[in-house]
Amino acid sequence: MQARAILASVLAVALVLSGCAQPERTIAPAGAPRPVESTTPPTPTPHPTVTKPAKPPLRPLPAKLPSGLGRNTGVRPVALTFDDGPSPAWTPKVLDQLKAAKVTATFCVVGREVQRHPELVRRIVREGHQLCNHSWRHDLDLARRPVGEIRADLDRTNKAIKKAVPGAKVSFYRQPGGRWTSEVLGVAKDLGMRPLHWSVDPQDWDKPTAATIGKRVHAATRPGAIVLLHDGGGNRAATLAACPKLIADLKKRFGITRLR
Repeated sequence: MQARAILASVLAVALVLSGCAQPERTIAPAGAPRPVESTTPPTPTPHPTVTKPAKPPLRPLPAKLPSGLGRNTGVRPVALTFDDGPSPAWTPKVLDQLKAAKVTATFCVVGREVQRHPELVRRIVREGHQLCNHSWRHDLDLARRPVGEIRADLDRTNKAIKKAVPGAKVSFYRQPGGRWTSEVLGVAKDLGMRPLHWSVDPQDWDKPTAATIGKRVHAATRPGAIVLLHDGGGNRAATLAACPKLIADLKKRFGITRLR
């Protein structure tokens, strides 16, 4: 009897201990509703609206061109200038013609074209021609923008030129479209460049025929003229076709010189 009582006590203790090891469970009363999960998506947190600062308005162009623009060589011979390059399609051919005629010119180069074709800038300098800064991307409204933007544009172009040709001298700046303001003149001067305009524009950018380009240059040129032509910015086949006769005519009548 005593042994049975001891065994019964041990079993009772074991049952109590095994019950304590089970996790506590809550039994819902019969008939209680089960919780329902929400099917409505959470409302997204709205992103803050970013308002871009308004761009400053462009300054109006002056009623007349400011003073101090280079429009004359100062001597009887005339100067040839070529804008909007360098172009792999046209600049080498213009350089070939200048070499054949034994004359030099000033190339007004666009910064992003310099970046794309540095080897052409090196050839321009190697063959004795001059360089002129013609802005980074030929922005016709550049001179009307804030002075800080003008300075950054011209400085970026000069750096691209000097990366292509270390030590290159950039003595001149030409404003795209000839749309000058006193602000762009001041920046060019601060960067050591003289403003280069023109006195003869045959409007070869509008793609007239070679004969028309030649006639316009012949009729408008006077002693000391600065002639505007293009070796980039589009198809320059007509300009290229006009150049041999045009250059020979100018050499005979006035002579062709470097800008000073």
